[in-house]
Amino acid sequence: MNFLDKFKIKIDNKELLEMALTHSSYSNEHGGENYERLEFLGDAVLQLITSEYFYNTLKVGEGELSKVRASFVCEEALAQYSKDIGIDKYIKVGNGQLKDVNDTIIADCFESVLGAIYLDKGFMVAKDYVLQVLTPYIKEHHMFLGDYKSRLQELVQTDRKTLEYVLVSEKGPSHDKTFVFDVVIDGIVYGRGVGKSKKEAEQQAAKAALNKRA
Repeated sequence: MNFLDKFKIKIDNKELLEMALTHSSYSNEHGGENYERLEFLGDAVLQLITSEYFYNTLKVGEGELSKVRASFVCEEALAQYSKDIGIDKYIKVGNGQLKDVNDTIIADCFESVLGAIYLDKGFMVAKDYVLQVLTPYIKEHHMFLGDYKSRLQELVQTDRKTLEYVLVSEKGPSHDKTFVFDVVIDGIVYGRGVGKSKKEAEQQAAKAALNKRA
């Protein structure tokens, strides 16, 4: 597992890193711990690092700071970071999950690996790692899913039109559902989105609507 080499980070506690890459489906089949506790910790560390960064670099109010931060720590963003780093190639899942290592799992592992880095190397190393990963996206003004609903809402408000997200279907077992949403503007369907969560499906629908309006 050399995906951290480019950041000059070497985790001394190998079991900690293994845990950060172990999905619950794998631990249920093989025993041992999964990444969920580390993900919880990594999420808090990520929130602090990004909050501090945007507080120091943007002279805007609380609402705008929250919106900008949300864009760079949303599920799509975290999954993209994981793929770029190469974390996704090392995630261990159970046999039933092998064909569905989705972006939710990949995003979770960005946070769990960050949690492992924080525990093994401390806050400053974790902070340097996060900023190395995120800064190129921030400087490029990259748009992740977290922006689509907000952007569509702003456009609709300008035109004084009504906007709603309508659940079309909900399929699958409780632990692995797939949601389909339509975004409806003034009674007309402008886009449809599919996702593993209602939020993700709504964002995909908003993205489709924005593409149609472009």
